[in-house]
Amino acid sequence: MPEGSIVLASASRSRAILLKKAGINVDICPANIDEKAIKDTCRRDHVDVATTSALLARRKAEKISRQSVEAFVIGADQMLDCGGDWLDKPTDMNAAAETLRLLRGTVHELVTSVGIVQAGEEIWNYTDRAQLVMREFSDSFLHDYLERVGEDALSSVGAYQLEGLGIQLFERIEGDYFTILGLPLLPVLEFLRAKGVVDL
Repeated sequence: MPEGSIVLASASRSRAILLKKAGINVDICPANIDEKAIKDTCRRDHVDVATTSALLARRKAEKISRQSVEAFVIGADQMLDCGGDWLDKPTDMNAAAETLRLLRGTVHELVTSVGIVQAGEEIWNYTDRAQLVMREFSDSFLHDYLERVGEDALSSVGAYQLEGLGIQLFERIEGDYFTILGLPLLPVLEFLRAKGVVDL
């Protein structure tokens, strides 16, 4: 890849859309790392959620940086912390329903980290948090919601997308919108402009 190119080390459709709509010419190259093993190790070693999220973001970027040495490789990760429980993406619709039953009527945090790696070295990182209060809703609403969103519920850690029907699940949200979508976009753009990679 040419020097100064930007690579997103993520399979996240929403992250790619955010960057492309912001006018960033980005190549998509998902990094397949063993996230579960890293999380399990961090939990065993009592590593906090923000540090774990940052580690996962860095590991993703480092892996792709070995293939694209000159590129600015963006790795990102988002974790959901609900009272000390770290939730993962639901594996099926039953798991999505279970996730939403756990979250309804409670406060949870989305912790989103981004790391940028060039030539195998992390040159920048950023972590942000958003706090979300999910409203109380009936089982019939939950069933209707999952019927309407279908397998899109499996693509995010909390089984919702705020940019869609998922906004109906919430009572209050505090935090940056882009952080909630999975990429703290404004700090990323500021860094890329400072590096002269983005000139908008």
